[in-house]
Amino acid sequence: MDWIAAGAVIFAGGTAAVSLWRMYRMKREVWHFTEQVERGLDDIISGKGFQETGESEKDSLWGRCSEKLWRVQHIWMRKEAANVREKQLMKELISDISHQTRTPIANMRLYLEFLQEEEVSGRGREFLSHLEGQTKKLDFLLKSMVKMSRLEAGIIQIHKEQARIYDTIAGAVGEIVPSAAKKQIRLSVDCGEELEVRHDRKWTEEAIFNILDNAVKYTEPGGRIHVMVRRQEVFTKISVRDTGKGIARERQAEIFSRFYREPEVHGQSGIGIGLYLARKILELQDGYIEVRSEVGEGAEFSMYLPGR
Repeated sequence: MDWIAAGAVIFAGGTAAVSLWRMYRMKREVWHFTEQVERGLDDIISGKGFQETGESEKDSLWGRCSEKLWRVQHIWMRKEAANVREKQLMKELISDISHQTRTPIANMRLYLEFLQEEEVSGRGREFLSHLEGQTKKLDFLLKSMVKMSRLEAGIIQIHKEQARIYDTIAGAVGEIVPSAAKKQIRLSVDCGEELEVRHDRKWTEEAIFNILDNAVKYTEPGGRIHVMVRRQEVFTKISVRDTGKGIARERQAEIFSRFYREPEVHGQSGIGIGLYLARKILELQDGYIEVRSEVGEGAEFSMYLPGR
């Protein structure tokens, strides 16, 4: 009996040892397979190029997986090449539009100046005034569409650098002062002069200006617009609060769309792409924009730029 018991113990020990060895080999193979997949993905992401496995490994798990990765890489490369071609075509189209429209609009403005120096009736003077306004609107529309198309096509590149956000805001506020003064709207800014944020100053200034321009348009004469900047844990928040007409909640998701204009404000100047451009500019800097508003109680647009 003792021999039988000893044999059983030895057998059980041997079985356990074999099981442990098999488990160790399986873990090692899984770890090796994981490393191979990770290296393959890194090669694809970095653009180094993923190499397909040799014939000896075709039937292994890694061989089958590597074949799929190789196919994915080639599909991605074809799509990337197609995107490059499309961007180039878009760039050429935008350049043609910009070039072809610049001269006619300049001529229209010149003819308007000549006509304004001529003797015309009061009715004719009124028509000339309307024509001048529409010419300016057309010029602004074409420039905005070119700018929008360049942003969407990736032709315009964002160049971020550490800079004082106060200077960027000052540039945007300085541009909006004349139109705010005409409506006797009070502007105020609360921003630390030494606060630095990594951002593209030119395009961020344009985004802030678009928000301010929107606030001036839809704020009644004698109203207020307040700009406030605060450093948060992850983002720097730039908020623009106005005492304007406010925005209905069901429309707040639409206002950042291209060419969207609220039904009751079609009498106001504008073509409905300022907020869209602001959103796009912030997204290209890994930021975002949001709005909080109630009808009749004004609106607060908050722009968020990442990092310090």
